Amino acid sequence: MTHSFFLKEPQKRIGDKPTLILFTCHFNREKKKFVYSTGERISPIHWNFLENRTNSAKNHRDSNYKTIQMQLDRYTSKFQEIESLYTKINEEFTSKDLKEAFDNEFKKVAANKNQFYDAYDAFTGEKIKRKEWKPATIKRYKNIKNHLENFEREKKYKLTFNTINNKFYTEFIDYCYTTLDHNTNTFSRNLGLFKTFMFWALKERYTYNESFKEFVKPERVITKQVALNIDQVKAIFEFQCKSKALERVRDIFVFQCLTGLRYGELKLINERTIVNNALVIQEEKDVTKETREVPLFEISNYILKKYNYNLPLLSNQKQNQFIKKVFEDAEFTFDVEYSRTKNKEQEIKHEAFNKRISTHTARRTFVTIMKKKGIADKTIMNMTGHRDLKTFNTYYKVDNIAKIDAVNLAFGDMELPKLKKA
Repeated sequence: MTHSFFLKEPQKRIGDKPTLILFTCHFNREKKKFVYSTGERISPIHWNFLENRTNSAKNHRDSNYKTIQMQLDRYTSKFQEIESLYTKINEEFTSKDLKEAFDNEFKKVAANKNQFYDAYDAFTGEKIKRKEWKPATIKRYKNIKNHLENFEREKKYKLTFNTINNKFYTEFIDYCYTTLDHNTNTFSRNLGLFKTFMFWALKERYTYNESFKEFVKPERVITKQVALNIDQVKAIFEFQCKSKALERVRDIFVFQCLTGLRYGELKLINERTIVNNALVIQEEKDVTKETREVPLFEISNYILKKYNYNLPLLSNQKQNQFIKKVFEDAEFTFDVEYSRTKNKEQEIKHEAFNKRISTHTARRTFVTIMKKKGIADKTIMNMTGHRDLKTFNTYYKVDNIAKIDAVNLAFGDMELPKLKKA
């Protein structure tokens, strides 16, 4: 039995309006012409009417012609597989059998729904039910879905699996950097998460479009961020806050500076987590990691005892809001320089020191102070829980003072020789 493909609305073979590609074959015993929508669309100007397939000629092909043809080849393969099976078992091959086989293979969702977003919801639902994601990851994938929906509206770009191509990549880069004002690291993370979804959709046969594999995820960059030195940590710890609420916020921040813990890990602390004057912490972001020990000393012990080993935590958002107020009251309002990178462009900006402070600043401060004291990276990483040196190094950037100290330490003993007479 032969089969073929044709366009639903050929538009006299010169139209540029996309139309559906239909599969067809004849069941002679039934005296019936079988027609089935492939769901693929193409403009007549990009269709080879002689061979009934996508036009591969360079000047006449659709930008997505390889993916479309790959899908059509799947219909051919499935048709031949089913026909061969019924021949082997000596059973009559009917149009009903073919339709059922095509429905099972190709129709994962109802025709009136957007398969792309249905697949996205199925993907996130599966990961959540399997408890594979932390709340932060769930939130990130929800944000990405919002970005994609807003991208559709802003760019007037209909998102389907077939439109995930080089044009989408270009437009999405522009949207993220220009409209959303994302920096390189944010875009790189989000693109990585998006590609994770696309690999899942490919594996689950929601799509056979592999164009996304060519999307290049930018290398994460080390941006210039603020960190406190040891004298500044002392100054903040000794500062008299205007209220008990701000004092609690200050104490939490200082405790982070002295331990390098993530803000989310502070809730794990209680009297039972202290063994031999050290905090024993089970990695929150990855329970497969070994527990790690962070030694305590006089001040960190003092803060824990002050709150009876139950640190008074706010939400991360509230902590960030109020710690800025603490630094403002302490007159840490001088301008500091920081950088933002968008792809290949780096922008140097200035802002008041207190406005650059967050819970993450405390973790960065711990790493910075330890590095300046000459502590080995392996030792610091063992306490912070970093396994990747590249990620770890984003927490510390050598400043001018460190460079001056290094040069003086290396060459400071050299004396200028007396000049010889000519």
